[in-house]
Amino acid sequence: MAGNSFGTIFKITTWGESHGRAVGAVVDGCPAGLALSVEEVQRELDRRRPGQSFISTQRKEEDRVEILSGTFDGVTTGTPISMLVWNKDAKSSAYDALRDRPRPGHADWPYLARYGIRDHRGGGRASARETVGRVAAGAVAKRLLAVEGISIVGYVLELGGVRADLPDGEDPWCLREAAERNPVRCPDPLAAEEMVRAIEAARAAGDSLGGIAEIVAVGVPPGLGEPVFDKLDGDLARALMGIGAVKAVEIGAGVEAARMRGSEMNDPILPGQEGPRFETNNVGGILGGISTGAPIICRIAVKPTPSISRPQRTVDLSTGEAVEIDIRGRHDPSIPPRIVPVAEAMVALVLADHFLRRKVARV
Repeated sequence: MAGNSFGTIFKITTWGESHGRAVGAVVDGCPAGLALSVEEVQRELDRRRPGQSFISTQRKEEDRVEILSGTFDGVTTGTPISMLVWNKDAKSSAYDALRDRPRPGHADWPYLARYGIRDHRGGGRASARETVGRVAAGAVAKRLLAVEGISIVGYVLELGGVRADLPDGEDPWCLREAAERNPVRCPDPLAAEEMVRAIEAARAAGDSLGGIAEIVAVGVPPGLGEPVFDKLDGDLARALMGIGAVKAVEIGAGVEAARMRGSEMNDPILPGQEGPRFETNNVGGILGGISTGAPIICRIAVKPTPSISRPQRTVDLSTGEAVEIDIRGRHDPSIPPRIVPVAEAMVALVLADHFLRRKVARV
């Protein structure tokens, strides 16, 4: 199977299945001499960990990371960094009845059509459990970026049709702090309460909800990215679309740009102490595939959790007959709150890779 690796210089490979023995990642290309502790990686995994609140899956995983290689005395050595997380609370029997019955909204059937074999237990490699490796690798990327003054903040902007009301120009870190105070990771406390009620109502009806998460990278210098096939926004879109359940990506004004005039869309350029700066940021910090120095703003549209407790129609592949299935097991009633650290990780991986690529692009 191809497609398990991502990046050019700062490159990661994730491995493992939802109900296998473990999941993890290997990071190759991280420079030597970077201070990195297991606690920093664990902090990011704790934000993604299941079972944290009443609105998330009740699968209880400690998600304790082990760094097997690539560091010595708390510093990276320049060799591959291998990280492992054991699976301890998989309950595979809940999926026995679905062995030959692909679930609507899941990758079961296309995966089988592609490879002729699949691990039906929790989705196997196509499960969101795979993102443990992305978040662990993203923690390393975040650490590298932090040395250069680059930070990444994510939060839920909309969920179940409820949209946060955020003040213009708000400090992204203030938004992060507000978002981390509630289970839906929304920086608007009033909207967060509505989102929780919407999730509870959907779950009571045997259904699920989708939403929108926003990710902001601040401190990104101008000049990251390539002008043709490896555009920074193109790589960000690929990285974010590569997360399961993401169905659309916006940069800056996004789709709204199609409804604007050039006089509205263009960001005026003003003089600044460290070079030109932009009065507005409709382009989301990227022009011509290269960073402008303004904050990079991305949004992802996340579909509702496909595992719902309502009866759903499918086909029994062993008989070819139409059947109804009831999906059991433990699932998030809404994905956006737990996708935030995953999306932050993918943005960090892209920026870390392009930062290192810029270092070798000019004297």
